[in-house]
Amino acid sequence: MAANGDKFGNDIESESDSGNESQIDAHESDNEAADKGIKSAMKRAAPAAPVARPYLPPQTEPKDLDVKSLSPLTPEIIARQATINIGTIGHVAHGKSTVVKAISGVQTVRFKNELIRNITIKLGYANAKIYKCDNQECPRPTCYRSYKSDKEVDPPCEREGCAGTYRLLRHVSFVDCPGHDILMSTMLSGAAVMDAALLLIAGNESCPQPQTSEHLAAIEIMKLDKIIILQNKVDLMREEAAKQHYDSILKFIRGTVAGKSPIIPISAQLKFNIDAINDAIVNTIPVPPRDFSQDPHMIVIRSFDVNKPGSEIEELKGGVAGGSILHGVLKLGDEIEIRPGIVTRDDKGDLKCTPIFSRIVTLNSESNDLKYAVPGGLIGVGTRIDPTLCRADRLVGFVLGLKGRLPDIYSEIEVNFYLLRRLLGVRTADGKQAKVDKLAKNEVIMVNIGSTSTGAKVSAIKKDAAKLILTSPACTNIGEKVALSRRIEKHWRLIGWANITAGVTLEPATS
Repeated sequence: MAANGDKFGNDIESESDSGNESQIDAHESDNEAADKGIKSAMKRAAPAAPVARPYLPPQTEPKDLDVKSLSPLTPEIIARQATINIGTIGHVAHGKSTVVKAISGVQTVRFKNELIRNITIKLGYANAKIYKCDNQECPRPTCYRSYKSDKEVDPPCEREGCAGTYRLLRHVSFVDCPGHDILMSTMLSGAAVMDAALLLIAGNESCPQPQTSEHLAAIEIMKLDKIIILQNKVDLMREEAAKQHYDSILKFIRGTVAGKSPIIPISAQLKFNIDAINDAIVNTIPVPPRDFSQDPHMIVIRSFDVNKPGSEIEELKGGVAGGSILHGVLKLGDEIEIRPGIVTRDDKGDLKCTPIFSRIVTLNSESNDLKYAVPGGLIGVGTRIDPTLCRADRLVGFVLGLKGRLPDIYSEIEVNFYLLRRLLGVRTADGKQAKVDKLAKNEVIMVNIGSTSTGAKVSAIKKDAAKLILTSPACTNIGEKVALSRRIEKHWRLIGWANITAGVTLEPATS
């Protein structure tokens, strides 16, 4: 306060001195100067007003929660967290992250090496609320509007002359998948949590590009058929060229899972036709059925240590796991388990898994605090786990759930596999797509199980069945679908998929 008091006195003194020098209405100018000085000093001395948070309806206390009464459109849920996951897929630099930013206002490219190279490497998440004006005279698609996740529930319509109110219809989480071919495994782990997809195709390049084909194949494997196709960068094209490109998109999707999908011309950079995307999301993507009564099962996609360097011991916080809940509801205070946990080898060289146990301290969806979390969006789960175990994505690929209620941990799996006929994105010297060779005994391939990417050695093979020894143990269920990739020309390339039919389980260590 002393510093502020000094400034306060100096202000009055200097202002009143200048008043005396003028010799005109000295008394009045002194008073005016003093008033000015007091006002300016008060402005400087007063603490900054706290930033007002938009009003969001409160959530039911966990102890009073009846999960059977919840749905993905329950007002107290969609006001705070996303309940639908939409992946943005397509070739590198076709504008996936730009589209997400145009809809949600959130930049998903957050890591230094991503910003330098202008590509997405890690799965980026951004939430957006989609509203519709309740005034019947508001024309489509301009009556649809999207905002950030922390926007209030019923804001006024922003169209000039409209007295309507925006009504919240959807709360969507965009999973921004990397388009770079080397990063296909990241994209496949994103496909595991997608309910629908936006397929980006840049209008200023020929269609299809290598990763466009590969991503479409990946979502076919995941049985994802709710797709909206965005013909991006139309601002860089003439009308005739745009029509020809549109025809090439129709030819590309014919006979695929995206065959009947709507195609919307957009410019993500100029935010042209973003309202049409919002319209399509609400009217063509159904709300996915969710099972809230099952035991919660969350796959971890990110994990981090939130403590700043130099923090005092009493200020330290536990590690945070970020992921997508596939089914069930997580609540504050729940006792949780993370599998497979800490993986080591004993004196004989056998694998040993020690699950991590903790309690949920906080739940967040972007900047919104939650008392309970349901499937949809990226949920941050604050725990009491040693933060060093969570630092730099060390928990990625793990599964989080209630203590003692998670699936088994497998070190070997038996699968029925299906190989693609042609290798996506790879061409031979004569310009034809390369064929996929059969699996060979003792070959090492990559397997994507949920958000886990692990090496696997083919130990036995018979027709379309194989036995795989996993490099890292995985927590999974019988019947789970997995993606198979092979190393070709220094890149991991998608070669097919498989269903888990049996396996060798590891008994988790108790200490």
